[in-house]
Amino acid sequence: MRRYLPVLVAAVLAACGGGGGGGSSSNNNGGGTIPAPPPDAGFTDSVAYSPAATASLASAAEITAVTKHQVVVDGATLNYTATAGHLTALDLAAAPEASFFYIAYTLDGADPGTRPVTFFYNGGPGSATIWLHLGSFGPKRLATNAPSTTTPVPFAFVDNAQTLLDRSDLVFVDAVGTGFSEAIAPNNNRTFWSVDADAAVFRDFVNRYAAANGRTASPKFLFGESYGTTRSAVLASFLENGGTSLKGVVLQSSILNYNTNCGIFLPAVISCYGMLPSYAAIGAWLSLVQPPQPVAQLPAYMAQMRTFASGTYDPAARAWLQTHAPPDATLTGQLAADTGLAASQWTLHLNMDPTFFHDNVVPGSVTGFYDGRMVAPAGTFLASEGDPSSTFYDASFATTIVSYLANDLHYTNPSTYTVLSNANNLWNYSHAGMQLPDTVPDLAAAMVHNPRLRVFSANGYHDMVTPFFTTENDLARLGGNPNITVRFYQGGHMTYLDDVARVQEKADLAAFYQAAAAKSEAPAVPSVPRVVLETPPSRAAMPPAVFETKLRDPFLPEALRSITPVPPTSGAAFAKQVEERVRAPFDKAAGSAGTITREGARAAGLGYVTEHFDAIDARRAGAVSFEDVKRYLREQGGQLPE
Repeated sequence: MRRYLPVLVAAVLAACGGGGGGGSSSNNNGGGTIPAPPPDAGFTDSVAYSPAATASLASAAEITAVTKHQVVVDGATLNYTATAGHLTALDLAAAPEASFFYIAYTLDGADPGTRPVTFFYNGGPGSATIWLHLGSFGPKRLATNAPSTTTPVPFAFVDNAQTLLDRSDLVFVDAVGTGFSEAIAPNNNRTFWSVDADAAVFRDFVNRYAAANGRTASPKFLFGESYGTTRSAVLASFLENGGTSLKGVVLQSSILNYNTNCGIFLPAVISCYGMLPSYAAIGAWLSLVQPPQPVAQLPAYMAQMRTFASGTYDPAARAWLQTHAPPDATLTGQLAADTGLAASQWTLHLNMDPTFFHDNVVPGSVTGFYDGRMVAPAGTFLASEGDPSSTFYDASFATTIVSYLANDLHYTNPSTYTVLSNANNLWNYSHAGMQLPDTVPDLAAAMVHNPRLRVFSANGYHDMVTPFFTTENDLARLGGNPNITVRFYQGGHMTYLDDVARVQEKADLAAFYQAAAAKSEAPAVPSVPRVVLETPPSRAAMPPAVFETKLRDPFLPEALRSITPVPPTSGAAFAKQVEERVRAPFDKAAGSAGTITREGARAAGLGYVTEHFDAIDARRAGAVSFEDVKRYLREQGGQLPE
């Protein structure tokens, strides 16, 4: 099999004057006639990629496969181009850092300068972006029929009527050490396995993608799931500080502060009150609560449970953690009625962690962590890995990504696509002086730089991994910011797998995108579409995708699960944290001098300061201090403390 594409494309681009954005690509932005490929030609990317911690590429080729497709959304036919392949992230000195594998879907004929573009990524850490790509708002999706556990597998792979392609171009990108993404020497994969280094290399990918594809002026959105929301908060701050302005950040099933999620500690050392409404939602779905709570009444029931969790259960759970004294029988009886878990279990285990609940709420069975509506009898295959809501989906997602890449997107590679790597066991979770990340101040710092930045938080009522009430409480630290939208849906961690929730979430996201981008993007296709050379299919075989681990997200190594979490800050202490996030990169660049010139800011990657230098330098001193930056931020509406 010949690696046909890179050689032919180089010749075509040279002849036509087109450009694919800094590497081998079959995009042609010029005119001219594209020669047809030889009938026996095929395409394969023959570079070997590895998820190993010490792995790195000596160099990287930006090889892409390009195909044309259609999808119907709200009665309109959208013609789009899919691009699958690699793009190299560059550091501030333009040195290669990592070769990112990505799949981009772009609406044909749209103006790339004004068309929104959204960057999607899953979490883990160590997860490829397979769940969002094949399950959520891409142009195709796996029809899981959640929460059923009897849908035939592998799931049907269907056109997605709820795709976000009518609102934005979509870029699904795999983190370093997952999928086919790998570091470039002298870095290795583990170089980027930390909170800050991961966010920084994603920043460099976003900026490189924008520069390489004429998208620097495009309205930009981030869409992260689970640990991907941790990444998004830090990444948004890095991008805004670096001069790349965002329109919106979508947080799917958030863990913004690891210190407030009781389920990641063994044993639970903080109050699990943030979990209680999720337990009640699961019990209601399973018809275990008294009185019964129909699905239509779930929002009202959850409102009651929030009040009960904060006002009654939280102080009782905190007291129990201190003394382990038998709790009041009235309280345990109410908890049993509200959740369906027996009062005797609450008596023994008042500060109820999700593992105990999932093992005991349905005797003889286990419920799903990701989706508590899914139940499997103990001893069955679906219960064998401890989470039927993960086990039921894994094989279909893993087999589909391989067949989809090869058969539909015409991208093949001899390497193994890594769905979930061992990066989570080696991850450095420290951030901003804490052993476990609290990224709410980072999100606030991004909104200080960009007061018009909008945030959309999507949450599943039946998610025991990132409970919705914990996320609500985390976001409440940002105050009543009207740019923050929080929505709740029936379903678990991946709300979009539920057919009811996906339709509702798409409608909410469409409204969010329209408000954030300040206009509605028309999906109309022009009469003269752009000429694109499609990549021929390959006859090369792709190895099966693999899971190096089945640990659920978010995950902490055992050594970190016994540390003492830091209570969340508020008031002046929170404001101080936010200022520290904004200030740290400036102080690092300014050094002992305390001031920085425009050129110094540019060299340090302080794009925000560089772009607004004249306005910040109100004294015309030729150098600015952080106090000058603070003044300017306040003038623009950024709420930094005095």
